[in-house]
Amino acid sequence: MSAVTVTNISSSTAQEKLHEFFSFCGDIKSIDLKPEGDSKQSAIVTFEKPSSAGTALMLNGGTLDGEQLHITSDVEHHNHHDEPHRSSSPIEQSDKPRAGIAAEYLAKGYKLSDHILQRAIEIDNKQGISKRFLDYMRGLDTAVGQKALGPDRTMSGKVQSTLMGARTRAKTIDEQKGYSKIAHEYYSKAISSPFGKSVLDFYTTTSKQVRDIHEEARRMVDQHPAASSPAGNSTHAAGTGAAEPDAQPNPAAQASPTVV
Repeated sequence: MSAVTVTNISSSTAQEKLHEFFSFCGDIKSIDLKPEGDSKQSAIVTFEKPSSAGTALMLNGGTLDGEQLHITSDVEHHNHHDEPHRSSSPIEQSDKPRAGIAAEYLAKGYKLSDHILQRAIEIDNKQGISKRFLDYMRGLDTAVGQKALGPDRTMSGKVQSTLMGARTRAKTIDEQKGYSKIAHEYYSKAISSPFGKSVLDFYTTTSKQVRDIHEEARRMVDQHPAASSPAGNSTHAAGTGAAEPDAQPNPAAQASPTVV
């Protein structure tokens, strides 16, 4: 069973907001929310995939509506690498590295301690990054590079000082051919930016520190300022579901001790 138990939930937290919080982990099958005393609630959150439940456990100690959530499970949830792909999209939320998901939470304004961010890094180091996600990012690097720089070129292989011009050319080509309507949102824009190599390294290697997650969260906010607002119809990077933040993100505050 791909479920986790969540306790110490504020009595003011609605089921919809709890769903938004855990949607970063992956597709949710059900949420059973019940009152616990006069001021708290508890819930059983069941996910479609075991790896999503494992990501939820990573968030133990995270804050929602001013309360520190306690997230536990009686079973160990296995690695995502051997799970079937059930979507027509190139990747699913559960395919992403945990550090990337943690950066998404920070970019949306949720409060995650550095201990949780370190936990995300350790999970990626232990389990690695899914082949599906690596193939997706490398394919995107090649596709954007070919549009911007020519055949057999990648954005990560180009000197960073020349990437602003390449990004402008890629944008022009996108607009001419209509690609802008089906672009891969954040990842494609980030890879074609002056810090594209850093973004690619963040998502395709397991060697990173807590400050790298904060930096990626700031990049997300810079790329999608509207997505950091409390509007419930905003999206995760790369076009997954919505999530409402606990508070507005403050990139300056997140710089220490220097993210999705």
